[in-house]
Amino acid sequence: MINYIWSGRYFIYLILLPFSFLYGLISILIRFSYHFGLLKSWKAPVPIVIVGNINAGGQGKTPMVIWLVNQLQQRGYQVGVISRGYGGRCQNYPILLHKNTSPFQAGDEPVLIYQRTKAPLSVSPKRSEAVKKLLKTFKIDIIISDDGLQHYALQRDFEIIIIDGVRRFGNGWWLPAGPMRERASRIKTVNACIINGGTPKSGEISMTLYAHEAINMLNGQRLPVNKLTHVVAMAGIGYPPRFFEMLKKLDCFIEKEISFSDHKFYQLTSLMMLTLEGQTLLMTEKDAVKCYNFAQPHWWYLPIDAIFSSKKEKKLLQKIENLLIH
Repeated sequence: MINYIWSGRYFIYLILLPFSFLYGLISILIRFSYHFGLLKSWKAPVPIVIVGNINAGGQGKTPMVIWLVNQLQQRGYQVGVISRGYGGRCQNYPILLHKNTSPFQAGDEPVLIYQRTKAPLSVSPKRSEAVKKLLKTFKIDIIISDDGLQHYALQRDFEIIIIDGVRRFGNGWWLPAGPMRERASRIKTVNACIINGGTPKSGEISMTLYAHEAINMLNGQRLPVNKLTHVVAMAGIGYPPRFFEMLKKLDCFIEKEISFSDHKFYQLTSLMMLTLEGQTLLMTEKDAVKCYNFAQPHWWYLPIDAIFSSKKEKKLLQKIENLLIH
């Protein structure tokens, strides 16, 4: 429902405008307080790269973080990752992820990033503490921050914004009347702007989310997703329709689509009710990390990777590598 309000096609967002003006005022005051030194920010001894967004609603940030970490690792750099761990409920921060860390402790996105990259990853709502924990424990050349564009208490050396190329900025208003955390003009101040889908504009780097094989959650079997039958697709991400649209483009016949709120935690009893006998439950990888402990034989997930079709991403990586040279 909220995505329809933010689309600009429905005037119900006008009721929320007073709250948006308040949100925008607070956002501007916080940013300029750090800019003019009224609030103190912390500078890390290694380069910090922020991968974030200026609007809510699932832009494809996590696949971009995974891609960037993997690319830097392949170039021989020791990469660390930090996150605030949204949805996690750990009693003491910062925490370092390990193979047994649960999404309930650290949040679903950090666990997914750790499983895909094996990079040292620290979680804390105060990102400077997450950085210090990494540097105290590991030899790190560069740190990627999963989100945190608006966390100005941590100084950054490079900012990357991810934008949904189809939805863009909706009606353009601040939360809650619109999807914006900051004004669209903020993209003029960042180092790189990545467009997920749609048509890139001048200076933007086009990214596509690629998927092919589904993986069985119980035995690890892999199958082309269009070979699955009687599929019930579920997604608890920022923008579930993107997942369903991807499945259709992959010629996966879906009997039912089920959307959940982002970062939702699941229980066996509720998920078992989603399918009938003979049906297959297919979920996102982000959902899967929260369901391994009670996975069933007919449950599958679809890994997604970020890919680029131009040479602009090579220039992006070179700019980031230059941070390590100087």
